[in-house]
Amino acid sequence: PETPAKLFVMEVGRDKDAPGGVFRLAPVPIPVPADAPNDFPVSMVPSAKHDILYMITKMGYLYLFDVFSGKALYRARITTDTVFVTCPQTSTGGMLGITARKGQLLQVSVNEQTLVPYVVSTLRDNALGIALASRLNLPGADDLYVAEFQRQLQVGDVAGAAKTAADSPQGLLRTAETIQRFQAIPGQPGQPQPVFQYFHMLLEKGKLNQLESIELAKPVLQQGRTQFLEKWLTEDKLECSEQLGDLVMQADVNMALSVYLRANVPEKAINCMLQRGEFDKIAAYATKVGYRCDYSFMLSSLVRQNPQGALEFAKQLAAGSLIDPNQVVEIFMGANRIQETTAFLLEALKGNKPEEGYLQTKLLEINLRGGSPQVADAILQNAMFTHYDRQYVAKLCEAAGLAQRALEHYTDVDDIKRSLLAMCASPQGVNPEFVLSYFGSLSPEASLECLKELLARNMRGNMQIVTQVAAKYNEQIGAQPLIDLFEGFKCYEGLFYYLGQIVNFSQDPLVHFKYIEAAAKCQQFKEVERVCRDSTVYDAVQVKDFLMDAKLPDPRPLIHVCDRHDFVDEMTAYLYSNGLLKYIEVYCNKVSPQKTPAVVGKLLDLDCNEDFVRTLLNAVGHACPVEELVEQVEHRNRLRLLQPWLEARIATGNQEVGTHNAIGKIYVTLNRDPVSFLTNDQYYDPKVLGKYCEKLDPSLAFLAYKRANGECDEDLIRVTTENGLFKDQARYLVEKQDLELWATVLRPSDDPTDDSNRRALIDQVVQTALPETKDPDHVSTTVKAFMAADLPSELIELLERIVLQGSDFSENKNLQNLLILTAIKADKDRVMEYINRLDNFDGPEIAKIAVSDQYQLYEEGFVIYTKFAKRAEQPAETTELNVMAVGVLVDMLRSMERAAEFAERVNESQVWSRLAKAQLSEGTVGEAIASYIKANDAENYREVIDAAEREDSYESLVPYLTMARKNVKEPTLDTMLIYSYAKADKLGDLEEFIAAPNVGSIQSIGERCFDEGMFAAAKLLFASINNNAKLALCYINLEQYREAVDAAQKANSVSTWKEVNKACVKVGEFRLARIAGLQIIVHPDHLEELTLLYEREGQPMELIQLMEQGLGLDAAHSGIFTELGVLYSKYLPEKLMEHIKIFWSRMNTPKLMRACEKALLWDEAVFLLKEDEQYDTAVKTMIAHSTAFQHDLFLDCVQKVRNAEVYYKSITFYVEQQPLLLVRLLQVLTPNVDHSRVVHLVRKLENLPLVLPYLKSIQKENLTAVNEAVNELYIEDEDYDQLRSSIDDFDNFDQVALAQKIEKHELLEFRRIAAYIYKKNKRYQKAVALSKADKMYKDSIETVAESGDSDLAEEILRFFCDVCDKECFCATLFTCYHQIKPDVAIELAWRNGYTDFVMPYVIQYARHLHDKVDMLDKRTAPKEDPENKAEQEAAAAAAA
Repeated sequence: PETPAKLFVMEVGRDKDAPGGVFRLAPVPIPVPADAPNDFPVSMVPSAKHDILYMITKMGYLYLFDVFSGKALYRARITTDTVFVTCPQTSTGGMLGITARKGQLLQVSVNEQTLVPYVVSTLRDNALGIALASRLNLPGADDLYVAEFQRQLQVGDVAGAAKTAADSPQGLLRTAETIQRFQAIPGQPGQPQPVFQYFHMLLEKGKLNQLESIELAKPVLQQGRTQFLEKWLTEDKLECSEQLGDLVMQADVNMALSVYLRANVPEKAINCMLQRGEFDKIAAYATKVGYRCDYSFMLSSLVRQNPQGALEFAKQLAAGSLIDPNQVVEIFMGANRIQETTAFLLEALKGNKPEEGYLQTKLLEINLRGGSPQVADAILQNAMFTHYDRQYVAKLCEAAGLAQRALEHYTDVDDIKRSLLAMCASPQGVNPEFVLSYFGSLSPEASLECLKELLARNMRGNMQIVTQVAAKYNEQIGAQPLIDLFEGFKCYEGLFYYLGQIVNFSQDPLVHFKYIEAAAKCQQFKEVERVCRDSTVYDAVQVKDFLMDAKLPDPRPLIHVCDRHDFVDEMTAYLYSNGLLKYIEVYCNKVSPQKTPAVVGKLLDLDCNEDFVRTLLNAVGHACPVEELVEQVEHRNRLRLLQPWLEARIATGNQEVGTHNAIGKIYVTLNRDPVSFLTNDQYYDPKVLGKYCEKLDPSLAFLAYKRANGECDEDLIRVTTENGLFKDQARYLVEKQDLELWATVLRPSDDPTDDSNRRALIDQVVQTALPETKDPDHVSTTVKAFMAADLPSELIELLERIVLQGSDFSENKNLQNLLILTAIKADKDRVMEYINRLDNFDGPEIAKIAVSDQYQLYEEGFVIYTKFAKRAEQPAETTELNVMAVGVLVDMLRSMERAAEFAERVNESQVWSRLAKAQLSEGTVGEAIASYIKANDAENYREVIDAAEREDSYESLVPYLTMARKNVKEPTLDTMLIYSYAKADKLGDLEEFIAAPNVGSIQSIGERCFDEGMFAAAKLLFASINNNAKLALCYINLEQYREAVDAAQKANSVSTWKEVNKACVKVGEFRLARIAGLQIIVHPDHLEELTLLYEREGQPMELIQLMEQGLGLDAAHSGIFTELGVLYSKYLPEKLMEHIKIFWSRMNTPKLMRACEKALLWDEAVFLLKEDEQYDTAVKTMIAHSTAFQHDLFLDCVQKVRNAEVYYKSITFYVEQQPLLLVRLLQVLTPNVDHSRVVHLVRKLENLPLVLPYLKSIQKENLTAVNEAVNELYIEDEDYDQLRSSIDDFDNFDQVALAQKIEKHELLEFRRIAAYIYKKNKRYQKAVALSKADKMYKDSIETVAESGDSDLAEEILRFFCDVCDKECFCATLFTCYHQIKPDVAIELAWRNGYTDFVMPYVIQYARHLHDKVDMLDKRTAPKEDPENKAEQEAAAAAAA
């Protein structure tokens, strides 16, 4: 075109009124080549990383433009094909593109190392080169920056120079020299200092380095503007270092701490924390940074300045186990800080650990001896520690007056008694609560000894505390020893008080008895009565005997004891013998009226007057228990004594059983109408009077027991049986209707007498009791009783008498049922007779019992069913009974012929169904199916189907299923009919049936046919339901592979394709197999299985062809690319590299890596590792397999490794394999390696000279190993100039060792260097000796002058005299003037004739001496008095 294409750059999306406006460049012509005037751009890709625009044209030209200037940087044709798609490559800041025809992948990126040199040298655009280097921080414009910087300084453009230096790439101009140059420039009025302009420019750009931060901080701190430093530190504009922290420390401790923390200077950071009092942070910080502090020294210094702070610091250290608590104690006690020591130990020892016992003892000792016993007392009171020396602390407590604490710690009984007596000696010093609790810690024996000691020393004064201790620890010590203790001292009062505190709670009989005894001796009769009345523990016999022997004035304690413990006889005898009849009356009336019978009995035994007894009974009245009284009196044969008293009670309406029993016994004995009394009286106890009457008159006993209403049935049966009263017994049993009682009398026994009695009873029941009764319940209960007693013969006899011989109960259904059932159980031969004679019984129920497994009366049951079926009124009932009848024939009699005849006779469908079910159970499937068809019964179609399947009777099953399908609409029937057609090979009927509507499960039957090999039938079934997956398998089994592929396409299932593919591969149909395979490989989960199939069949090339064809699929995934690469590695390795380079980004790199390693394809493996960014492994692989080594590739990878060890393995590899390229490798690795280790490694490999250029380049870091290696190489090369220069510039090495090494070198210059080194290290004697040996007298004189040593100067003077060197002698006097004593110099000159040579020294010395004396005279001259001076002047004036 006539108008060339132009590049127009403009910022979009930004408001034109925004600050700074909108970025816009004027259109720039595109430099189109002459051979492509009609070319035009097809793609533009901006690089955010480099701010460069990539442009691709239609003819394959690549253009690079600088976005900010629009200038063209580069143009070249990179392809002859059109690039149809491009995209940015963010990792490199470049661009990726793909050509249209070949699909070639293009990668374009900028070489950052050569970009700026290219712009400067080729394009000759210095401004653009500087702009790129500054903006992108790229090398290549160093000379330009330096020249520009120099020019700006020369013209006075300080701001421009500052900006140039700040923008210099890679910190080229940010050096100490630059700062010094800015500092040397004088400031202009009204403008900031040039150096501040420079620093301001750097702060705007970013963070200052260490040197810049220090140089900026110096003037800022001098001006006191610490707020600026604080702001810059907050914004992270300064690089923190120890030197910066030292500067800031002078102005602000807090800011210095921040600097030290960032610079990782633990020692000085901790010092700042100490000054700020942040003791709690020191230990945590030191632990965090791994710094080992001398905490002991820090604590020692702090304890004198800030004791409280030292305490808090010590607590923090102890909590973190950073200091031994013993050291802390020594430090604090060394400063006599008892309070702080105590506080620290309380905190440090709160864990109460066994290993801290010494410190616990020390803590208590400090306070007990240091005048603070109250602190120790509080510690011991709170039981804070348990591992200290208790015996030692006890002695300290006793000495400090803490008797209570001493007692707590003493273990020896003598010590305890001594302390206890000392405590109890003064009443105000006794703490009863403590003493009581303390005795709880002593053993019983020790406690007894202490109590005995207390009573022995002062019984009256210590009685109270002794009794309290004895009461509290009664259980531990024991009551018996304590009682013996008090009785041993005859201290009954103390015994009374002691026992009085425990008697209410003690369960020891001895305690209660001794308390009663002590109370009696102390005249405490109320207590004696109380304990005797309330206590339940004491030994009653012992107490009773004591009270009887003591004969107390008041017998009430004895009365209570005897009353509670049933010593009524002894009490009555005691009171009666002592004439205390009044107390007897009081006892019976008020204390225990219920024990009056025992008192009366004992009085009768003592022949007491009966009038007193009657009076006593009348006084007691109704409170006296009658039964016991009657027993006592009856036992003594004095019952008549009570008749008036009893009759009087009854007359008052008394209803007590005992009263009526007693009067009844009297009436029976006296025969005063006992029958009337026994019949009419309602209050006596029948059991008592019946027992009483048995021996006098059994009939009266029967009346009494009958009156009990069943409570005395056993006694009634016994009396009537023993006395032959069976008729009364039978009538009573029938009327009673008690089955349990019947079971008692009818129970069989081994005793013949009992059998005869039972027979007599049964006869009376049959002959008398039942004929007399008209109540059916009586009959029913009696029959039940006979049944329960298992007396079938007797029961049959009884029932025949009632039912068959004519009675009111002949037609009773229950009795007829019972008769037949009894016969079934006892006499089966008579059952059929009863069935034929009787009509009113429950036939079906009886028949069920008869045909049960227990009785097996099948014929009788069949007769009952047929008899009642004929008599049935309802057809349904008739049918049911016929079904039950045929059930008896088929299930029990097993007579199928009779059953078939019976079914033909009755011709009922339910009967046919019952017969069919039985036939089916017998296995006659054909007859059963025929019966089911006659019954038109499809209910049991599942059982029929199962039976037909077992017998394989599908031909006969078809008509049954046809019939059942008409009555039942179930999928099972249709399904089984389909299967039957298939089994019978009726494919036509099958096809016709499945074409018609049906509910069969065609899917399941199809699968079943498929599993059983009926593939033709299965094909019809699967085709009818469009199950193409299974249909394809059927075609495979029928060897119809083309049709199988078509079906698989319709099914579109991976599993189906796999089966089709497998079958086609095995038969060699690879074209069809490839069609199926393409559908499989798009699924990653099945790819490996497909690969194994082809490899096992020995067809890898077919598989490769399949994979290559699959690369173009839309659904192609990484597995296809990866698996094809694996196949290439195995079978076509020559194609693998090309495949990897094209498709590496779409592969599973680890898997393909393993394949390459297995195939020993190391070039491909390295390429994969690099592209996968596994640089460590890539480098290791090239080292292990040198055939894969490529120098540029190696350098590219080794810079990006993460494991530093790989660097050193690489160095070793280059030394051994590529020694000429070693320096280049080291130059690349310089920022990453440990130079000292590199030197050691190369030295070990004995190739140190190879790396001399590298060593020179890194010597600026002033490392010991590097300096020593360089110096060693200089010595080997005999390059003394370089050696001296190295020594002067870099001093970090073992200088003395170097001097010793070269002091005997054959070259003089090396020996001079040795002397020079000795002089620098202040070994002047050695340096002078070397110089004298080499006759380098000038060097020796300069060394002596620098040393300032007079002795050395005198020695060298003598040396020059010895060698007769006058000139050197004179030179030494001049050079070492201040070191030489004048007497020595003059003497040596006089002795050796060097007077002329020493004269200059003497003159100089005389002048200096004169000046000093003159100065002293002026200082010591007396001051002139102003008055004297005025007088002298006046006199002089007067004289004039």
